[in-house]
Amino acid sequence: MLPSRSRMRRGEEFNSAVRKGGRSGRPTLVAHLGMRAPDLRAGEPPLVGFVVSRAVGGAVVRNRVKRRLRHLMRDRLDRLPRGSLLVVRANPPAASARSERLAAELDVALDRLLRRRESSTTRMEG
Repeated sequence: MLPSRSRMRRGEEFNSAVRKGGRSGRPTLVAHLGMRAPDLRAGEPPLVGFVVSRAVGGAVVRNRVKRRLRHLMRDRLDRLPRGSLLVVRANPPAASARSERLAAELDVALDRLLRRRESSTTRMEG
């Protein structure tokens, strides 16, 4: 599973990633990538949080989707920059999606967010 030190737990971290970060949507999920405040992120590992609403299904289905997403993020954690905040929100089709599809859509969403972040930091430096 996802390491405990990489799990997002505080509401203000979720809010910061969703409100101030970039967004990439796919049919099964939406990913939001933000950064911690500069004074808080020095050497900090990335944090990942998950939002699975009742629209996805009952409690058993929601927990299964959350476990599957945590498992997928474990192998992708090293792609995230230090001090980053990632929120993955599951859409209703995530409940019936195969793991391969969830993984592919998560990869596409992460690639888009990281590419956008790279280009924006390059523009700010140049």
